[in-house]
Amino acid sequence: MASIGDFDPLRSSVPATKIEVTVSCRNLLDMDTFSKSDPGTCPLLLITLQPPLFGRTEVIENTLNPDFVRKFVLDFFFEEKQNLRFDVYNVDSRSCNISKHDFLGQTFCTLGEIIGSTGGRLEKTLSGIPGKRCGTVILTAEELSNCRDLATMQFCANKLDKKDFFGKSDPFLVFYRSNEDGTFTILRPEMRPSFPLLLRSHDFIGEFTTSYRELSRGQSQFNVYEVGSFHFPHHARFLPCAQVTLLSFKVESEHTFVDFILVHVCVCRAFAGNPSQPTSLHYMNPYQLNAYAMALKAVGEIIQDYDSDKLFPAYGFGAKLPPNGKISHAFPLNTDSENPNCLGIEGVLEAYFESLRTVQLYGPTNFAPVINQVARVAAGVTDGSQYFVLLMITDGVISDMVQTKEAVVNASALPMSIIIVGVGPAEFDAMEELDGDDVRVSSRGRLAERDIVQFVPFRDYIDPTGNQVLSMARLAKDVLAEIPEQLLSFMKSKGVEPRPAPATTTAPTPRPRP
Repeated sequence: MASIGDFDPLRSSVPATKIEVTVSCRNLLDMDTFSKSDPGTCPLLLITLQPPLFGRTEVIENTLNPDFVRKFVLDFFFEEKQNLRFDVYNVDSRSCNISKHDFLGQTFCTLGEIIGSTGGRLEKTLSGIPGKRCGTVILTAEELSNCRDLATMQFCANKLDKKDFFGKSDPFLVFYRSNEDGTFTILRPEMRPSFPLLLRSHDFIGEFTTSYRELSRGQSQFNVYEVGSFHFPHHARFLPCAQVTLLSFKVESEHTFVDFILVHVCVCRAFAGNPSQPTSLHYMNPYQLNAYAMALKAVGEIIQDYDSDKLFPAYGFGAKLPPNGKISHAFPLNTDSENPNCLGIEGVLEAYFESLRTVQLYGPTNFAPVINQVARVAAGVTDGSQYFVLLMITDGVISDMVQTKEAVVNASALPMSIIIVGVGPAEFDAMEELDGDDVRVSSRGRLAERDIVQFVPFRDYIDPTGNQVLSMARLAKDVLAEIPEQLLSFMKSKGVEPRPAPATTTAPTPRPRP
């Protein structure tokens, strides 16, 4: 059994859910002379997950269009970029050495791309053989059904050993799940009332085993357990020291983040300083990204997988615009007020770098205008079909704090989250006020309906060795961690049910844009 002392809830990374990936191929290269290719190997198809080998399929003989039976179960982390590679081979011998078989092609994607595709179905072109059309891979993602079950249990115990010198024990339960190899993995159930689970400082009382099937019988003679221990060295047998009784057991099927995953991204960044100066956070260094571009790329490359059309409205604020020098706090980076959309995060970056050449960076730093602009659009789609994420990148204090708080309180009732990344050395105390983890944002006596703001200072995630890739990965993991729960909290508060998955031939529904 895993040691209780090995568990640290503050360091544990828990997946949003488990995803089952099914693989098919179409129109593979015919590599055999007298029969069609056997698209497989001793593994047929290899799947690699950042970057070690994750698994392999079975071999299917004499077909160019295999539908593989074996499925791959992957832990899904919304806040991480989970890179996948699929390699297809033709098996011509019994050798398990992959180099002995004919290479048929490969493709790359992320797990987020599969999940975020229409109907959870992604088709990718195989490549890797110059001058040849290698066919396609069809990837289908489905959430495991048992991940939706929420089991609520209530236990009582009596005759527990006394562990405190001046008082009785203060007991709690820790749950473990058995693995196929005979080991045990600690579970992290939601406990009410909650308390700091610093297990290293607690005394072990005893243990018992049961099964989900037994627990599902509810309160009965089957679910009264003798608690004991083999841990005393001078006893070779099980010594019961207490009794635990299951009082109630209820299972409800809950909707998860994957049921609703349809995120639309809006990008906004503050402009201040002279981009031609190396000291500016907007400095366009030919050899590396500046802080603004790093923050955008880190978050955007992950979250764009869940945007159906990859068109992102992108705005700047705090700049004088040509030709008359008018100050704006919500201007399109691509200069097109009728269509501020940029294609993909790379398109946003291009528009940002181009705008640095045309606008004059200027203060103050006003957040409310762009928050209200996105909120107006979000207010028109509260049926659960769309959810908006506003990414704001800034290097200064907020100049319109009163108006910004009111904008956040109003937006908290809408399908909307706000991510704020602070770049540079400035003090960001005002930003912390907007992040409602501890104290809910309020304005004019009204509390925000829910926490929708996540703020992080980028400087806390910069790798000391200067590795930009590591810096961006750390930032993205933390800044996106709250989005799934924020999305679910809106859907639950409004009683929104997931919509049936659209047919794979149906194009994404057009949507309004800020």
